[in-house]
Amino acid sequence: MAKIQIQNLVLGMVGTNVFFLQNTDTKELIVIDPADRADVIDRKIGEMEGKPVAILLTHGHFDHIMAVEEIRQKYQIPLYAEEHEEEVLENPGKNLSAGWGQAVSLQADRLLKDGQEIELAGLRIRVLHTPGHTQGSCCFYLPDEKVLFSGDTLFCCSYGRIDFPTSSGRDMENSIFRLLHELPDDTEVYPGHEGFTTIAYEKRYNPLAR
Repeated sequence: MAKIQIQNLVLGMVGTNVFFLQNTDTKELIVIDPADRADVIDRKIGEMEGKPVAILLTHGHFDHIMAVEEIRQKYQIPLYAEEHEEEVLENPGKNLSAGWGQAVSLQADRLLKDGQEIELAGLRIRVLHTPGHTQGSCCFYLPDEKVLFSGDTLFCCSYGRIDFPTSSGRDMENSIFRLLHELPDDTEVYPGHEGFTTIAYEKRYNPLAR
């Protein structure tokens, strides 16, 4: 099993966690949700001596995508997103970027399906479609390492907002149920905002746990 390191930066107007997932054996690196400040992200990659291979998006809201194009072009790496998020990525109204004065429209290089497993940087990554915050929100789960990047679906003792275009309260409840019952208790959870948590902790304290 490859050794990994996970580092993060908090960037953008609403304090988004940008994650850097690295295979320490090869230095290959995946950028998850490049929120803003491509220059700062680039500096972090340099500090880690990283070799970027891909960008993964948990969803398409403006606060997770503003640095995508600069990073994608600089390193010539593909952008991955869940297939149901295509419309949100392309539409500045639905990805909320229009309301923040910088309309952004993106197209993913690879659209992913629920349950699909991909290998990037020598790591096995499973896609979990978790609609609720947006119609194409997803989480990225590393089954060998028991690590989950949960985006704006699962937060520590909370969950993502459900009052945006393509949001659904019922879908969010079902997605939280899925994560808490499908994944091992000792899974480490890295959300899109604020602090980290575990599946076991959320089973006890998340308001949508059932």
